[in-house]
Amino acid sequence: PPPPPPPPPPKPPPKEEVVLTEEDYKAMYTESAKKAGYGAAAMLGVGLVSPTAAFSNMFTTFALSGVIGYQVVWGVAHSLHSPLMAVTNAVSGMTAVGGMYTMGGGLVPSTLSETLGFTATAISAVNITGGFLVTKKMLDMFKRPTDPPEFYELYAYPTAGFIGGFGLINLGFPQAASIAATASALGCIGGIAGLASQSTARMGLVSGMSGVSIGIAATIGSLSWPASTYVQLAAALGGGGFAGYEIAKRVDPTSLPQTVAAFHSLVGLAAVFSAAADYLEHAAHSPEMLDGVRLTSIALASVIGGVTTTGSVIAFGKLNGNLSSAPLQLEQRDQINMAAGAGTVAMMGLLMTMGHSHPAAGMVALAGMGVLSGGLGLHMTASIGGADMPVVITVLNSYSGWALCAEGFMLDKPILTTVGALIGSSGAILTHIMCVAMNRDIVSVLLGGYGTSATGGGEAMVFEGEATFTDVEATVENLKAAKEVIVVPGYGLAVANGQYAMAEIAKELRAQGVNLRFAIHPVAGRMPGQLNVLLAEAGVPYDIVLEMEEINDDFKDTDICLVVGANDTVNSAAIEDPNSIIAGMPVLHVWEAKNVIVMKRSMGAGYAGADNPVFIKDNTDMLLGDAKKTLDAIKAKLDD
Repeated sequence: PPPPPPPPPPKPPPKEEVVLTEEDYKAMYTESAKKAGYGAAAMLGVGLVSPTAAFSNMFTTFALSGVIGYQVVWGVAHSLHSPLMAVTNAVSGMTAVGGMYTMGGGLVPSTLSETLGFTATAISAVNITGGFLVTKKMLDMFKRPTDPPEFYELYAYPTAGFIGGFGLINLGFPQAASIAATASALGCIGGIAGLASQSTARMGLVSGMSGVSIGIAATIGSLSWPASTYVQLAAALGGGGFAGYEIAKRVDPTSLPQTVAAFHSLVGLAAVFSAAADYLEHAAHSPEMLDGVRLTSIALASVIGGVTTTGSVIAFGKLNGNLSSAPLQLEQRDQINMAAGAGTVAMMGLLMTMGHSHPAAGMVALAGMGVLSGGLGLHMTASIGGADMPVVITVLNSYSGWALCAEGFMLDKPILTTVGALIGSSGAILTHIMCVAMNRDIVSVLLGGYGTSATGGGEAMVFEGEATFTDVEATVENLKAAKEVIVVPGYGLAVANGQYAMAEIAKELRAQGVNLRFAIHPVAGRMPGQLNVLLAEAGVPYDIVLEMEEINDDFKDTDICLVVGANDTVNSAAIEDPNSIIAGMPVLHVWEAKNVIVMKRSMGAGYAGADNPVFIKDNTDMLLGDAKKTLDAIKAKLDD
């Protein structure tokens, strides 16, 4: 007779309830009070070093915008995190403002600074048009047949009316431009705030589009150009907008992550070009305006923009399959990063100390910052594995916002500082959400390598046992007999393009009285919210697609859990093995269901490289094969 199967791994002991004492509560308040003290000291420090009243006013705008961004972004629904990143991509196209202020020369640019300004404006227009169209495509996917009719196109009239009215009164009232900039900022804030729910999301998109349109109009109204230069501007905005439209037409939910990464690279490049153009323009015509604030802002925009550009290009390559998803592991990689960082800081110092009086030194510093920060972004992103790409994308999203903030200080334009703080806050909060969902520390992610903050120092457990396999016929019979079903989709569903078959299966089973729902892990896919958009594209109602914290307790009452193309996000080793590379990572408790059916191409490990003991548990059956073909077969069998 065959030998008996090995015993299952021991379950971790139940967590003891921790009773907090008065001293524990006091320690919590003490820590919070310390942080408040640090904040107060930092504010006083800014007051001490603030060089001008204009800087203090801009810092006030920055601080208030950061607080607004924090509150607004935390209110965005998890299912709308992908549209959030797309709409911030579009809004970050306000880097066009920086480019426009350095344009000139008539029909064509005549100097290097004017050429850089034209290029920055054009590539920013790609972001504006492409970002908004991608956002619209995603939000339209969430529409349900039962939703009431919508007429958001009517809001074009008040927006056009405001822009037309501004054009008229701006001729005799120059302060109208600052009021228009305020209206633009409010529109951009509304663009993010609207994503708090499905019912207001498309209104938010309209608000964001109006805000950016008014911001561009306010900038044009503050310029005094010959007519020929406006033709050049129309070419920049029109050409970039057309390119963005063509890109957006080709985007589907599977290609969203790499598209967002590509858009980030354009924001970074526009920031670099705008900063360089601004320096060249002032060094040639008004060097007295190159004060400490302006030179510092130019340096920050160049460095942050450089890191964002090359980092986003590498992220695009990894996500699009042009580059290996494996981390680049050069010897002395930390020393390389530190050397590049130190060199970048030295170049920034050179620009800030000599840039106002020695244009040649300033140009050397700008070139050095571009090369070193670009190399740093390239090497750091290349050293990060594919499993961490969701975090990388959100970090780059945040960087693009801070680069825009630097432009705001550089040009003394509050609208750029406001919008930049919104985008920077958005990326930072999404990064925090991703890191919590992976139990990762942001520093360890950015420095490469894998392993959670809870990973022990010993050898990972070896889970022994044999998997059992099932087929389509048995799976269909089990699904028909079930009352409660939870489907856990992963990136494998997106790669196989199996969402349409999955949606049809869900529709049919629900019509037969099965309570079928979907469970989404925060890092499922390659960017926040990607699986939500994927299912919405296939027509799955968003009210049966639940987040991990909403549904995790329901697995124990579930008859069948169908896992489609997910691995690390359902890996019980995160809980059962303190030495696992994903130890402590919050996961979906699929193994608690009465029966688990795992659909995968093979028995291989996930992105993190950790073996998944769920595959060999007694209540798990493996259904191997291409997800789309298998789902199509299940659907056909259900129709019989």
